[in-house]
Amino acid sequence: MTATTNTHLGSLCFVLHTHLPWVAHHGAWPVGEEWLHQAWAQSYSRVFALLDRLGAQGHRDLVTIGITPVLAAQLDDRYCLRSQHEWLADWQVRASGLAGMRDPHRREAGQREYRRATAALELFEHEWRHGGSPVVRKLADAGVVEILGGSLSHTFTPDLSDDWAGATLTAGLDDARLRLGSTPRGIWTPECAYRPGLAEVFASADVDHLMLDGPTLLSAGATTDTPWLLADTDVRVVGRDLPLAYRVWSPRRGYPGGRWYRDFHTYDHEWGMKIHRVTSRITPPERKAPYDPDRAAQAVLRDARDFVTAVRNHLRDQQRRNPHRPGLAVVAYDTELFGHWWHEGPEWLEEVLRLLPEAGIAPRTLSSALDHHDVAGRIHPGPGSWGSGKDFRVWSSPQTQDIRAAQGAATERVRHVLDRKRSTDHLTRDAAHDQLLTSLLLGLASDWVFMVSKDSAADYARARVQGHLADVEEIAESIEAGRSRDATARWRAIADIDRPWGSLDARAFAD
Repeated sequence: MTATTNTHLGSLCFVLHTHLPWVAHHGAWPVGEEWLHQAWAQSYSRVFALLDRLGAQGHRDLVTIGITPVLAAQLDDRYCLRSQHEWLADWQVRASGLAGMRDPHRREAGQREYRRATAALELFEHEWRHGGSPVVRKLADAGVVEILGGSLSHTFTPDLSDDWAGATLTAGLDDARLRLGSTPRGIWTPECAYRPGLAEVFASADVDHLMLDGPTLLSAGATTDTPWLLADTDVRVVGRDLPLAYRVWSPRRGYPGGRWYRDFHTYDHEWGMKIHRVTSRITPPERKAPYDPDRAAQAVLRDARDFVTAVRNHLRDQQRRNPHRPGLAVVAYDTELFGHWWHEGPEWLEEVLRLLPEAGIAPRTLSSALDHHDVAGRIHPGPGSWGSGKDFRVWSSPQTQDIRAAQGAATERVRHVLDRKRSTDHLTRDAAHDQLLTSLLLGLASDWVFMVSKDSAADYARARVQGHLADVEEIAESIEAGRSRDATARWRAIADIDRPWGSLDARAFAD
């Protein structure tokens, strides 16, 4: 954390996965743009603010943050910036309404929310008004965080052919370079998914390192307490430590379910505010107790100490097994957990980052950890992900067969169009072809199949896939029929809604 810190036990790497699919212009409430507004206000702004605060105090190499190109595009988009500003102002207005209620609990909650909304609005106007890239670049350039790159639209990479997996990854890394001024050395592979053959794809894109889920490494005979070389490449891989990660959040338990934390699911329906605490796992919403921020703050301190103690014991166990090797542990979470899903999450994260050095543990980025920990050998993992079952079942479920078939057919259609372009006039870039590819990639986002498999806003997900693939069909038909005027009119109309990446060049996918 600092040059003088005594961190003799080893390293802990926090890896935060920062991602939302493209939601701009595609619905607002209850699904759509509201996801972006809440995550931006409650998670992204707060997490980056705490990292900026720690950075100003001299701390470096704190966490690794993967930011997907599709989210980065939205954080820089003028429409999204304007909408976010309006959403924050609306939050402030709603909070003032709640603060005017006679009920003391609701009135106090409203006053508290008004202060939070006002501070969030001021932070946005001061730090985020020019987009997310300057905020991220400031921390990355200062060495406070490491930024991971990734594939352009968060497509489930194992489903892609090697050439397209490489093209989407290279395009995503290029996008990161344009926004941040440098190309990330490491990547976040969507859904932590891996299949044999992807190591060579990563190596061809000059990827230095990545993280996979622990079971993917364990099933290959590796461990999660050291880096490894991936397949027959020089790409280094580390594994997420599930026992440690699950202390914070798992499908069944974790700190956010503590009784004193603010309840995520229970709203004051008149003003749209969350003003109750978890109370218990079985308490019905109408019987949830009022939120008490002081008791929640005490819970943050208790759970932060509990986590650091668990990390310390874990690294000590590693040292007992390998006394000549410093310990290493990697934990990873969706960034949206910290603040959006778990209201007190940013405070917990900041407290943990402060406590770790006192316990003899260095918080490190993946790059920093790899500089301090030698690889243990070479591994050849089989297929794996961080989804249910640690395999591909979520993205190959029977209820998504029709979606995946449609996505496959659209992909082949676009391949045919791009190959035809290459054979006739590959030297000339064409905006219609660029938009054709953009619409396809938006329709291939792994989120849509996940949402249908999990029955989470499944109708919205299906509609999004159908809409993007319909755009693909219309543009492709115009191009193939030689109706250049129709193709131009159609791609321009679509681009007004779905144009996250102005630099995307479809010719790269036909090489």
